[in-house]
Amino acid sequence: MTRSSSSFRFPCGIGHNSFPVIQFSFSFEIEKTNFFTVPSYNRKRSRQQYLHCSSSFVFPILCSSSLYDMDAAPRQGLYPLHRCKTIHLVRHAQGFHNVAGEKDHSAYMSPELFDAELTPLGWQQVDNLRKHVRSSGLSRRIELVVVSPLLRTMQTAVGVFGGDGYEDGIDVPPLMAENAGNSSRPAISSLNSPPFVAMELCREHLGVHWCDKRRSISEYKPLFPAIDFSLIESDDDTLWKLDVREANEDLGARGLKFLNWLSTRKETNIAVVTHSGFLVHTLAAFGDDCHPSVKNEICRPFNNCELRSVVIVDRSMISSGSSTTDYPGKIPDGSDAPSEEADKK
Repeated sequence: MTRSSSSFRFPCGIGHNSFPVIQFSFSFEIEKTNFFTVPSYNRKRSRQQYLHCSSSFVFPILCSSSLYDMDAAPRQGLYPLHRCKTIHLVRHAQGFHNVAGEKDHSAYMSPELFDAELTPLGWQQVDNLRKHVRSSGLSRRIELVVVSPLLRTMQTAVGVFGGDGYEDGIDVPPLMAENAGNSSRPAISSLNSPPFVAMELCREHLGVHWCDKRRSISEYKPLFPAIDFSLIESDDDTLWKLDVREANEDLGARGLKFLNWLSTRKETNIAVVTHSGFLVHTLAAFGDDCHPSVKNEICRPFNNCELRSVVIVDRSMISSGSSTTDYPGKIPDGSDAPSEEADKK
């Protein structure tokens, strides 16, 4: 057992005109290995570099393996609730491109896999995840579903988070039309389901792989009538290039931009149905201040139709929402001098 002393500096808030930093000094005894985290901050970066850092979010995770000296230092992040959002990340279910690509990676370059749909096994995965989100009560908490505008992700999203079977005569559009994408599946109702919005920012790697090229929005709308496509600027897919594959770094930066966009939404429980590469390269920006096992928990690749729930925290005042649960007190007004003030007199 050894005893060590150290100090950390980290920002307690970020504003446009100020950058307060708190210095923490502490000592602790180490038995095997103990870990704890403070909000992410690189001491080697200048103040300006940090202000322009693309990651405005942290995952407040307790990384401690023992309950040594409880008063030594903070091991948890504490933030106002209205600055936090719970995000339920889902990778799409198995698509035909997954099966072909596992046998031969060069199959991804085949036009035959253009905008690949779910396999029958993939639909079984969708049905099982749907049972889970319903039995766990998660389906009742989700306020918004954000989905990548490709066939396999939209099939997964509506199958997991949509309503029950659609019946003719109901005065609301279905989330999915019957047999959409050659699925041999019945129509899915939008009744008793959260709103769905398609978003280009959470697409898979762009370019080269035909399975990652989308159809025109005008083709999708009859297949998924209740999905909101209004945030997509171009009817045709102008982002996908035949001979240029998006770099991992660019995909990761796009993922952080997507998280920034999520922070501007008023909803606090959001499901995101997206792709393996998008999730891997977006989440790689997080967890470096944690125990390696926690970093691995955040960043390990997703299985088909896997769901993981995380919390993102807006520490940069991107969102403008106010708390719906805080209460100002002093109603009615009255004397409320703290006891420590009385001790000073």
